[in-house]
This record gives sequence, C-alpha cells and structure tokens, in this order.
Amino acid sequence: MTKKSKRNTPVDVADYTADFEKLTKRQKIIKSFKARMDAKRSWIDVVADQLNSWFGTNIFLFLNILWFVVWISINTGLIKGVKQFDPFPYSFLTMTVSLEAIVLSIFVLISQKRSSRIDDLREEIHLQINTIAEEEITKMLQLQTLILKKMNVNISKDTELREMIQPTDQKKIEESIEKQLS
Repeated sequence: MTKKSKRNTPVDVADYTADFEKLTKRQKIIKSFKARMDAKRSWIDVVADQLNSWFGTNIFLFLNILWFVVWISINTGLIKGVKQFDPFPYSFLTMTVSLEAIVLSIFVLISQKRSSRIDDLREEIHLQINTIAEEEITKMLQLQTLILKKMNVNISKDTELREMIQPTDQKKIEESIEKQLS
C-alpha cells in the first residue's frame, strides 16, 4: 500500500509575474511624476538643484575648511614667503564667508520652494484620489446593502453601516480639524 504524499498547490508563476508587473507599473507612475516635475524646472531650479547636490557633500565641506585654514595661515604669517593680504581680524574673509552663506541660503531656499510645490501637488493628488475612493467605497456599500435587503437580511439595527453608507461631508471634517488645530 502506498501512501499518497500531500503536495502543496503548485505555485503559478503567472500570478507572481502579474503582481510584479503591477508593482513595476506603479513605480513607473511614481517615477514619471518625479520626472515630469523635474522636466518642468526652470533653468534657475536646475542650477539650484545641481549646486545643492554639490554643496551638501563632504568634499565641499573639506574644501571650505581647507580654504579657511590656508587663508588664516597666510594672513597670520605661518606660511613664510607669502605676503599677508587680509590681516587679523580678517575683514575680507568675513565678507567672503558672509556672501557665500547668503548665496548658499538662496540656493537652498530655491530648492526647498520647488520641493514644497511638488509636495503640495502630490498632497492635492492624494486628496483627490482618496475622495474618489471614498465615494466609490460608499457606493459599493450602498449596493451591497441593497443586495442584502433583497435577500431579506435584516441590517436595520446596524447603525455603523447606516453611517458608512452616507456620503462623507468633507466640510464637516475640515471644520472639525480646524477646531482641533485652533
């Protein structure tokens, strides 16, 4: 007498492939949104983004430190044979560092402003999609309720369901959140 071995249901590779394709499609949508936003950048936004990516590196930090060490070394007389051009209290160095800080700050603000615009747009897209999804879910619940009624299932005591099948009042939610934030 032979025993039959219990085998798991064979894995359907097509299921995994379909899931992977859906995930890849979603990633492409997300990437394409970023790519579209990057393509719409003005020339100053492009420059600001490139400079910010350079300014935020360790190499830039070390070059600044090296610049200051050399400047101060020259102007304190530590390097023999090189004439001091900005003696203590290093007025020219102070002005140079101040101007560099101003320029760096402006480029950072430009990039942050652009990022903020993108975030605002994404937030608005999420709100619109969530609103549509909420309307669709409410409609599905209403249809399921009708089906249950036709099947003579008593759902009249389910107060939670009665609330769920009502369209969401966005203004009421907005006012409630505003009260909580005040």
